[in-house]
Amino acid sequence: MIDADGFRANVGIIIANDKGELLIAKRIGQDAWQFPQGGIGRGESPQQAMYRELHEELGLGPDDVECLGRTERWLRYRLPKRFVRRNKRPLCIGQKQIWFLLRLRSDESAIRFDAHDEPEFERWQWVGLDVPAERVIFFKRDVYRRALSELGPLIQSAAEQDG
Repeated sequence: MIDADGFRANVGIIIANDKGELLIAKRIGQDAWQFPQGGIGRGESPQQAMYRELHEELGLGPDDVECLGRTERWLRYRLPKRFVRRNKRPLCIGQKQIWFLLRLRSDESAIRFDAHDEPEFERWQWVGLDVPAERVIFFKRDVYRRALSELGPLIQSAAEQDG
């Protein structure tokens, strides 16, 4: 779904473990690391899209995670001009995202990339709070920083409760 301003509705998923580390995943065949994310379908709520993407990209279901929070508003980023597909309609100039913070409740072995016919990722790892915004492609860095700034206190709080 692309809005009147050219932004595609999307969800971003930040998964934390009990130590406050975050899961980032490496895209297949690329040296590109990111949080799981994906588009919101017509008639789908952001939460429904988040759980669908969580299963498609990581093989996890609602019972595998606990939702700790979400961003209050849409966070937007623009695509660099060279990434905009000018021949597609409606024209998409970027994404607007609702970010969810989840805590992994299941064992790490529940994470798998083969739940969907076309996996997006080939590896994953736990990293500190400051790493994802440095590893993601340059045009997503600001939105990562904003999402982590808003949801970061919840990550710290959850880790402290478990620690």
